Amino acid sequence: MEDRIKINIMSGNRVTRLTVQVADTQSKIEKGLMFVEKLPENEGMFFVIPRKIYGGFWMKNTLIPLSIAFIDSDGEILKIMDMAPCIGDDCPIYDPKLSYQYAIEVNRGWFEKNRIREGDYVKLY
Repeated sequence: MEDRIKINIMSGNRVTRLTVQVADTQSKIEKGLMFVEKLPENEGMFFVIPRKIYGGFWMKNTLIPLSIAFIDSDGEILKIMDMAPCIGDDCPIYDPKLSYQYAIEVNRGWFEKNRIREGDYVKLY
């Protein structure tokens, strides 16, 4: 998979485009957006997990507030959560308490600002 791709998020009849960095290896998934000081408005990170998992994300050494969407294997957004920056090892886990295969991190509030909700769909293009 390419390092940066564009995705469409389908919400009713609306389509919102987002450019994302792809985290598709264990090391990229673990690093995530650590130490990133600024994320452009319509950009984010798309996490590709090799199989459905049950568990959460944390914000270790993440400097900016983010929102995360947990996505099923069919592209449906199952849960959206806001996450706070955290420096060091004592960071909370943001657990959606459901199984998912993909996740998207963006600047905090981006999903709400773009009227993207749980039940909407993500499509790669």
